[in-house]
Amino acid sequence: MDKPSLILTGGRIFCGLHDGFAEAIALQGDRVLATGSAAEIADMAGPDTRVIELAGRTAVPGLNDAHMHLLPLGLTMTEINLRPETGANSIGEILRRVAEKAKTMKPGEWINGRGYDHFELDERRHPTAEELDQVAPNNPVYLKRTCGHVAVVNTAAMRVAGIGHNTPEPDGGMIERRDNKLTGLLAERALRLIVDAAPKPSAERLREAIDRAGRFMVEQGFTSVMDAAVGMAAGMDEIDAYEDLAAKGTLPIRTWVCIYGNTDGIGDQAHAAGYRFGREVGKLRYGAMKVFGDGSAGGLTAAMSEPYLVGDPANRGIFCYTDKEMHDFLAHYHQLGYQLAIHAIGDAAIEQVLSGIEKASTEANPILGRRHRIEHCGFLSDSQIARMAASGIDPVPQPVFMYEFGDLYITNLGQARTDVAYPMRKWFDAGLHPAASSDAPVSTTDPFKNLFTMTTRMSNRHTVLGEAQKLSMAEAIHAYTYFGAYTQFAENKMGRLVPGQLADIAVLSHDVFTIAPEQVEKDTRCDLTILGGEVVYDRLGQIATAAE
Repeated sequence: MDKPSLILTGGRIFCGLHDGFAEAIALQGDRVLATGSAAEIADMAGPDTRVIELAGRTAVPGLNDAHMHLLPLGLTMTEINLRPETGANSIGEILRRVAEKAKTMKPGEWINGRGYDHFELDERRHPTAEELDQVAPNNPVYLKRTCGHVAVVNTAAMRVAGIGHNTPEPDGGMIERRDNKLTGLLAERALRLIVDAAPKPSAERLREAIDRAGRFMVEQGFTSVMDAAVGMAAGMDEIDAYEDLAAKGTLPIRTWVCIYGNTDGIGDQAHAAGYRFGREVGKLRYGAMKVFGDGSAGGLTAAMSEPYLVGDPANRGIFCYTDKEMHDFLAHYHQLGYQLAIHAIGDAAIEQVLSGIEKASTEANPILGRRHRIEHCGFLSDSQIARMAASGIDPVPQPVFMYEFGDLYITNLGQARTDVAYPMRKWFDAGLHPAASSDAPVSTTDPFKNLFTMTTRMSNRHTVLGEAQKLSMAEAIHAYTYFGAYTQFAENKMGRLVPGQLADIAVLSHDVFTIAPEQVEKDTRCDLTILGGEVVYDRLGQIATAAE
């Protein structure tokens, strides 16, 4: 028998929801060789076997963020961080940070920021173009709300983008005006006017962004991610950046590519160039196609069947496309062989997407077995869940939305609708594969916030949001590992710690299966990340890593 190259012992090994725990695990190269008792695994060791003592810590399969935006996260990490936890809790603080950035910029250079949540600001509103003009009159300013579906820009940015008083709203988009004045607030497809006008990142910057964000994810115990809209910011240059890193073997994390296929996307271009379902280069794999159906519930743009409770009493959100346009997209990309990964948050948008996927099925090319996905899938009915189960269409939710935005959902939609939002328990019970994710940079990538909410159904204010939708910790880890692998056609390679699977492991500082939920939320960290049998991150600096 092959001797292990690495053994982990002295702590609990969570092998999988249906596989239970082991006392130790043996790795051989990039695969799991065996699991068992500490004595059984110790007997397997050879003279060259490396042993890592867990000292009571718990190991789980490497985490999989099944829907995030890896490259955009890397770009955002160099922009003004306006997330609430950084202290950006007022319009004044946002303006101060923009003013400080403007001092370092040449006239005409763009100032970008992301992460503010108007619900968390003292003023409970968005900044305005007029306010941004006062602190950065000579620079275009583009500040994205945390959801990424709403942003505020200043006059200089609107001027570069050609947005004036008489500019019509694009289909599926919003340009806000009050008292016949542009406020600077834009939503959904109107944001494309800014994106198209702003300078595109260089090839070097794109590669650096992927590397920066990938390493950041690895430090939190993630070994796999999906980049959920490749091509959205810089077109085919983004694919080139991924391909370059993958070919050189320097892509830091396993990545499932989801191509941006909106009308302004690169879907057909990527297909013609050979970037199709099943392509694999090193840690890079292709499979999905992304189309946006609606916006966000926090930004009041997710398409709902019933109106929101705040703002315009007639507001039911925004559809990005008509039914015919969306259904044509879905049929087209289904026939091209891609997995569909369609953004839909509100129940009306989910209905549009679900009915379109159902219609795309043909006798020669059925949808069953294609593992099409509805991304986010936040607010839906029991009948829609049943239809998804019947057609093998999985939700890919972000439980962390309930953590960060749950209290805002109550304000915008009421307690009853919030209590059954992102219904993890219902999805589990229906036999679906709800793969947990963060949608970063929309929400924090911190997996322990996600695990906390999945197991408590509490927001970051500890408001209970539908206790009946709670999962056990084992189920939550399963959603963060195996389900992610399943939605990426990789469940036979990763997502469990059993012989033959990839040796992707996260060693956690605490035993999340036994400690209080508040300790999971506040105190737990990833101590070690093992990717393909190699230690690639060591928080405590006690073990030599592959990079060394």
